[in-house]
Amino acid sequence: MNDIRRTILWVIFGFSMVLLWDQWQVFNGQKPTFFPSATQTAKAPAATAPAASASSVPSPAAASVAAPGTPGAVPAGAPSTAAAASKERVVVTTDVLALTFDTEGGTLVHSAFSKYKDMASKDAGFVLLDESANRVYVAQTGLIASGAGVAALPTHKTLMTLLPGERSLKEGQNELQLRFESADIGGVKLVKTYTLKRGAYDIAVRHEVINTGSAPVAPQLYLQLVRDGNKPPGESSFYSTFTGPAIYTDAKKYQKVEFKDIENNKVDVEKQATNGYVAMVQHYFASAWLLGDGLKRDLFLRKVDSNLYAVGMITPLDSIAPGASKSLDAKFFVGPQEEKKLEALAPGLELVKDYGWLTILAKPLYWLLDQLHSLLQNWGWSIVALVLLLKIAFYWLNAKAYASMAKMKAINPKITEMRERLKDKPQEMQQQMMKIYKEEKVNPMGGCFPIMVQIPVFIALYWVLLSSVEMPNAPWTLWIRDLSSPDPFYILPVVMTLTTMLQTALNPAPPDPMQAKLMWFMPLVFSVMFFFFPAGLVLYWITNNILSIAQQWVINTRMGVPPQFNLPKFR
Repeated sequence: MNDIRRTILWVIFGFSMVLLWDQWQVFNGQKPTFFPSATQTAKAPAATAPAASASSVPSPAAASVAAPGTPGAVPAGAPSTAAAASKERVVVTTDVLALTFDTEGGTLVHSAFSKYKDMASKDAGFVLLDESANRVYVAQTGLIASGAGVAALPTHKTLMTLLPGERSLKEGQNELQLRFESADIGGVKLVKTYTLKRGAYDIAVRHEVINTGSAPVAPQLYLQLVRDGNKPPGESSFYSTFTGPAIYTDAKKYQKVEFKDIENNKVDVEKQATNGYVAMVQHYFASAWLLGDGLKRDLFLRKVDSNLYAVGMITPLDSIAPGASKSLDAKFFVGPQEEKKLEALAPGLELVKDYGWLTILAKPLYWLLDQLHSLLQNWGWSIVALVLLLKIAFYWLNAKAYASMAKMKAINPKITEMRERLKDKPQEMQQQMMKIYKEEKVNPMGGCFPIMVQIPVFIALYWVLLSSVEMPNAPWTLWIRDLSSPDPFYILPVVMTLTTMLQTALNPAPPDPMQAKLMWFMPLVFSVMFFFFPAGLVLYWITNNILSIAQQWVINTRMGVPPQFNLPKFR
């Protein structure tokens, strides 16, 4: 009867783990692994749908929708196909970027990175911005009127003229310019100039506003990123990374916002500032609009359409007299989350590389990893070297933990015999167990605390390896050609499973039989998950396991505890 009950409990426990994992996936915005449901895709614009007009658009108030006709409203960011016959797309290339601009608004609608390959097709550059049937992710700018009753001004929906010029960065050339010019709309002409530089992912964007009318004008400039709410293609189901908008200001620092919070009108971010940036973030890559410090700006997050969201900022321009012009310079970043380059571009921009709540530990770990790579020139061996250095740093803590485990292992036969003898007298058994611990001067928790102190460091290292854009397409040795992808032959996960089982066998077995079984069951569950983890993460875990086993073996030998393997007894 007890065996049947135990089997039923194990089945319930296993099924609960499956359900818990699926709910964890859903909570983190991922697809359920075992019980998938229908997913929402970005709403593609209908071929005959008219372009949204400035009189029927949402307000930039954070995550809210205003009534039609709101003064100062940013035009809806959803792509339009009404002017498909007259608008044109042009491709511009540098040594690191391939960008596609649309003459409708001079909008940036596609970006590919030549030095970072697509996860699915290794021959193609990674695509971040894209406006296609399945994806919407674009960078838009334009002008809005600052008062009621003012005529419409050039926006990202205005057809613009691309002036003649180079479309590709030539050998020996360090920069390339694109100049878009609008027609006279509402007595105002807008000229956008994009300046791309060699080796750079940041683009200088100058907006020149020319007053061609007979009265002064004081427009506002908006800069926004519009994206669908889908996770990036190829995102793993076994770990979750953040995808969505972010706002940074000196006052509230880095604030991530989930798409579902915009959908549910639960956004609480800084609304006004004179510094900072707005960004769209995903695993390894980001885009961001940057304005100089001291410029007033209104920050906004809003839902544009079904499964389509915008983050942006609006900055006022001073009054422009008739015949005069005013220019405002901004920067647009679109590229990989290379920490040192992001730090140099703007304060806090490196935070788009998301280490979570352990950033204070993760940043120095990344610095050390980067220094090791500059020495070893191989990210795989740099991971091994970093774990080795951490093990050396924590040697004495680990020594205390393993010494405590060795003592526990030495008295384990005595504990087992006592439990068998007093199995029908639980109170006396507990008293005898405490007596043995006191006589042998053993603290049953002595092996836990030193290890618990180290857990945050190794979790931080996990996030460093998971978040670092240097891992994709970075080889280690032999068959491992990409540290960000799972081992194609599952050799590393198998080795990790074996080392985890060996480490469990070397640990003292808990006196309670159910706890002993759980000690074997849980490592096996996590080992299965690692079959789908990036090779770099598995390599880090294997290195940690092997070094822990070696240290534990040495300490046991020094203390005269012969090597014993506590194999499971499932009955």
